[in-house]
Amino acid sequence: MATQEDPTPWSVTSGNLSSGETIESLLYGRGYFSELGAVRRKPARADAPSTLSKSCSDKLALKQCISVLSGLASLLISPQDAYIHSLILPASQHSTVACDRAFGPTGRMKAVAGRKWDGGYGFRPFSIKATDREFKYSRRSAMPNERLTTSNISVVWTPSIQETLIGGVLQGRKQFDPRGASQICRGQMWRMVVDILALCGLVGPERMTVGCRYGDAKEELGALKERRRVKGEVTTEALSGWTRNDGDDGFQLEDH
Repeated sequence: MATQEDPTPWSVTSGNLSSGETIESLLYGRGYFSELGAVRRKPARADAPSTLSKSCSDKLALKQCISVLSGLASLLISPQDAYIHSLILPASQHSTVACDRAFGPTGRMKAVAGRKWDGGYGFRPFSIKATDREFKYSRRSAMPNERLTTSNISVVWTPSIQETLIGGVLQGRKQFDPRGASQICRGQMWRMVVDILALCGLVGPERMTVGCRYGDAKEELGALKERRRVKGEVTTEALSGWTRNDGDDGFQLEDH
C-alpha cells in the first residue's frame, strides 16, 4: 500500500466477501491489501488453493519473538542468541513505513515491544537495511520480452549433505515414497533430535519414542511449554488473526 500513489486504506464491505466469510474471520491472501497489518496466508495467487500457511512477513515477525529455531531444535540449542540481526531488502522494494508497521515496535508488534519471557525468549526486533544490488534473476532484472518464473527445483548443501529436491521430494523418488524425504524435513529432523538425545545419554520423553505422532510430541513436551506460551501470546496480542495450521502433523517416527 505504501507504494501506491494514494496509500490511504479503503474499507472492506460485505459485498467483497465470499459466502460464509466475515471481515473478522478472513485470513487474507488474495486481496484486501488495504487491511494493513493483517496476518495473511500464502500463496496469494487467485488460482491457488486456500491454505493456512502464513506469509513470509508474518513468519519473520513471529521469529522476532520465538527465534529462528524450530521447536525440536530448541530442545538442543538455547534460543537466547538465535535471533535475526538484520533483514536486507532491495532498495527498489523497500518501504520504511510498511516495514515499521510489519516488524517494528511501533507497528503491529507494539503489544509485545520490550517483552521478555523465560527460556531466553524475548522480542528482538531486527534492523532493516536496503541494498541497491538486485538479484540476478529478479523480475525487475528481466528483459522486456523475457518472462521469469519460479523454479520448483531446490538444492540443499552442507559439508555432509547435498540434495536436489523437485517439489520438495528427492530427485529420482516418487512424491509419497518415504525414501524421497529430505534430510531437513520435519520427520528427519525429529529423528536426529532423538538420536542426539540418546548419544548424550539423556532419556527422551516417552512421547518422543517410536510410534508417537509428531504433533503429540510437540504438544506434550514440557521443555517446549515456554515456546508455546510465547507463540500463543504473540499471535493473540500482536499478530491477531493467526490461525493455527493443523492437519499435517499426524505422522509417526519410524524405527531405524
